[in-house]
Amino acid sequence: MEGTKWVSISGLVIGTVLLSRSIPTTFAFDKPIHTIILVLASCAGTIFAVGRLLPRDAGGARSHEGQQYGAVPLDDLGQPHSSREASPTPGDVRYPSSLRKVRILFLVLVLAICIRVELLREVLANVQCATTNWEPVIPFVFAAWDYFAVQRHRTRLDSDDDNPEGSIYDWLESLVAKARYRYVVATALLAYGAIQGLASVSSPRSTFICAAALSYRWVVPLLQQLGIVFDLTILYCIGQLLHQQEGRGQRSLYLRFASVARACSFSAVIILISGIMYYIFTEPDWIWVTNLSSLYIWSTLRLDALLCITIVCTLLCIYHVGVMSTSTIATFVAASSLTTTQAWSNSHPFPPTQAGLAFVALCIAIFAFATYLHIETTDDKLAHSTSPIFTKVPSWLYACLLVLFFARTGLWASHSNTVTYHPIDMLIYEAQSQHEAYINQTSASRTLLEAARAYELRYQRNPPPGFQHWYRYATARNSVVIDDYDSIHRDLLPFYALTPEETRQRTWQMIAKPWNDAAGISIRSGQVAISPNVMPTHRWMLDGLVDMIGHFAEFLPDMDLAFNLNDECRVAVPYEEAERMRQVGLTHAQIERPKNAFSDTRNEQWQPIPEEPITETPLQELSWQRTFYDFGSVGCPPGSPARTHRTWNTGNLCTSCTAPQSLGAFLANWTLAANICHQPDLADLHGIYLSPAAFKGAHALYPIFSQSKTH
Repeated sequence: MEGTKWVSISGLVIGTVLLSRSIPTTFAFDKPIHTIILVLASCAGTIFAVGRLLPRDAGGARSHEGQQYGAVPLDDLGQPHSSREASPTPGDVRYPSSLRKVRILFLVLVLAICIRVELLREVLANVQCATTNWEPVIPFVFAAWDYFAVQRHRTRLDSDDDNPEGSIYDWLESLVAKARYRYVVATALLAYGAIQGLASVSSPRSTFICAAALSYRWVVPLLQQLGIVFDLTILYCIGQLLHQQEGRGQRSLYLRFASVARACSFSAVIILISGIMYYIFTEPDWIWVTNLSSLYIWSTLRLDALLCITIVCTLLCIYHVGVMSTSTIATFVAASSLTTTQAWSNSHPFPPTQAGLAFVALCIAIFAFATYLHIETTDDKLAHSTSPIFTKVPSWLYACLLVLFFARTGLWASHSNTVTYHPIDMLIYEAQSQHEAYINQTSASRTLLEAARAYELRYQRNPPPGFQHWYRYATARNSVVIDDYDSIHRDLLPFYALTPEETRQRTWQMIAKPWNDAAGISIRSGQVAISPNVMPTHRWMLDGLVDMIGHFAEFLPDMDLAFNLNDECRVAVPYEEAERMRQVGLTHAQIERPKNAFSDTRNEQWQPIPEEPITETPLQELSWQRTFYDFGSVGCPPGSPARTHRTWNTGNLCTSCTAPQSLGAFLANWTLAANICHQPDLADLHGIYLSPAAFKGAHALYPIFSQSKTH
């Protein structure tokens, strides 16, 4: 079993680091009950499997003062006496008091897990009201328990180790390392350093409101503290089950791990049955319960695998070094990795952080952790069922702690809370430079011929028919935009992948059914008219459009235009399909000689709008539903944060989401700010993604004019 000790400690350290990095952006908390049932069931199966691989005789060994002894076989003591029955084998012996204790611990563990799951669900449902996390106090509580239950009843540990020839340093080291309260002091310093460090580098509060009139403002922090109590209960029960002495045969170690696995499986079954009963006797949203997106599934599977490995390593660590040492390792690793990562990513003056306090807190945590390890190596009175992490703290560990210290020192020294210029001055300067550059590249042409050639060179296609009318209109009004059509070119590019027949058919589908909340405007022979099936409540919107288009309708071809009557957008083409269509548009060659006129038969090519609405619709109803990942981020690149991250903690500002378009506390790039692909936090901050009042959308490309876009 000694070989599994270092594997489990290494797995605990690596798993803690990876979990601290992945949990803040996981999709698994979108459906916490689903996730927890899967994790508990997977952990139960993994622990059962790992338990069968452990050495069978590890639990039968006895220890005394750090020395291991094996049981002496009764067969070696001679032949059994014929006048009495054979003694029972060790596996047949039962210890009622131990069995009763194991059963009580098992029931308490199952109950604690179920209650902890419900507390977590309630906190996640109102996470905007959550406060500072006090989980780092767990090692301190176990150290305090160890002091009151064990240490204060012992005599002085250094009474027979006094060395009159020793130095003052040796005397101080012996005084501190062998004091009864040594673990309490070390873990208290670690808890303070971890809590203070995490609080110092935490992000500012977001604009997500925790309503003061509701009870969540004080209930959620209370549930957080209750969660710590049940975490302590769970760890205590697991530690007792892994070190209980009920099974004294060759299968005792397997039975210890199997008891924890059974507790996980029982908890999963209880939570599953409770969830089914809750959803049966209430009025749930069955679509939400049963609809599992691919993003959620893959994110949950990754988190489940990572949690299973980390939990198994944690159980092995508890078996080898005890609950207090295991929680100390996990607390230090989690706090140091989170604070260092935050310091690395937030080196700018905004958002303001207490970098100096965070640095001091981490130094305290490093000192406390090193002190704890050193104290443990000098403790020759450890519980018989556990061993120290190190018999002697190795030099490489001190080197790692020094590297961490110097890295944090460098990050603290490079952080600045002041700037040498005001951000507004820099923004004004950049805006003037960008404006001058834009004007220079939008109005270089001086004649119609130059404008047409510039259009061909810039967009690799001929100007549209009637381009001369636009040029005269723009120059007559001294327009500064003559050569720049990037925005409309980017929007129209995917439509080159559709045939003219498909474009006309999809326009007709949108405006032929009033349920689509889309209306049509028909242009025939230079005259503008509204389609006959428009809802009277929205006709005022089209009257304004008719009046505007009527001023230049004589230059437009015969066609039908579809207009979105709702505020919400309608079309969200997946990124992969949109990119394919853009590539088709870019490769669209100019085959024939350009003709500066529209065809004379366009009127017959447009299907008339029926007075009776059709039954088919290309749209799906998505009102009052979350739409970010179905109709928002689908248009983003596959590796973008909007498609790979889930910012479930709505209480804190996502600084990595706002950094690309910000200069300190000021908005620096409005165009970039309107791009959701690097801002997964908008899933919980924008109304169209939270719960749109009237949203009917499609993933296919449809030609419709809207007042807004998906991004």
